[in-house]
Amino acid sequence: METKAPAAIPDLGPSTLCPRLLERERHALAHGALQPIETAQSLLERDGVTWLVRRVSSLTRKVKDQERGRTHADDRPRNPFMPPEAELTIGAVGPGHLCIFNKFNVIEHHILLVTRDFEHQECLLTPADLAALSFCLRERDGLGFYNGGRVAGASQPHKHLQWIPLPLAGTGPAVPIAPLLDATDTPGSIGQCPSLPVPHAFVRLESAALDRPEILYRSYVGLLEALGIKARNVGGEIRQSAPYNLLLTRDWMLAVPRTRECHAGISVNALGFAGSLFVIQPEHLEQVAATGPLALLRAVTT
Repeated sequence: METKAPAAIPDLGPSTLCPRLLERERHALAHGALQPIETAQSLLERDGVTWLVRRVSSLTRKVKDQERGRTHADDRPRNPFMPPEAELTIGAVGPGHLCIFNKFNVIEHHILLVTRDFEHQECLLTPADLAALSFCLRERDGLGFYNGGRVAGASQPHKHLQWIPLPLAGTGPAVPIAPLLDATDTPGSIGQCPSLPVPHAFVRLESAALDRPEILYRSYVGLLEALGIKARNVGGEIRQSAPYNLLLTRDWMLAVPRTRECHAGISVNALGFAGSLFVIQPEHLEQVAATGPLALLRAVTT
């Protein structure tokens, strides 16, 4: 019996991401490869921000899928990105990255940019990583983000950046946290936002940044330097000296250092610093409402 050769992965060029994404999304949903997780959405007005808080219905399917994928003798989970499921693969972005769906997505059209070869999630980003993310942002307005390590909310050790479309909610700013991003620095200048009371570094992007990855990369390096995050050599890999989250839009970039992955049972990833939080238990929703989202963000950054 002949083995069917895997289908070639198409390269994504200008103006191809959106139609390809929608076509592959319909296909993946029809074949059960894409398994969205239902959420109940609430809006919470605090500190001048309309926070988006989603209560996740259940992570049971995601956990069971991870358990089924354990194939190593030492019980380590398999790498779902090597290779990614064919039904979830959208296309190739440049020579080094694949664009795939987040299998258990909470947000519609949520995609991952995964390195073709294994790189650790704690490796510093490269110009090629940022070029892949800027390609998506040029194709459609959205929010790009990176969870630098498990403490920053990463669920897989294989390097992957993420992109979701904007706006995040049907009301208010496209990125809910925007009212607190009040830095007055000129484009390209690394600074802070006086209204954002958590450790961070912020930069408004120069007009050509998304078209010139070297400019974007220079801003990224500047943000990490401002946070005191340095490069360290681990077995030949250039890794970060501390965990952090990175958020990127067409207009700005924000980096936030992390000290812990969760607080009081509530996990926080990069989207928390965009103004979008996820909780599982009803009491966690009540806790966020009682103490305020900024208290949660401060707890995982200080």
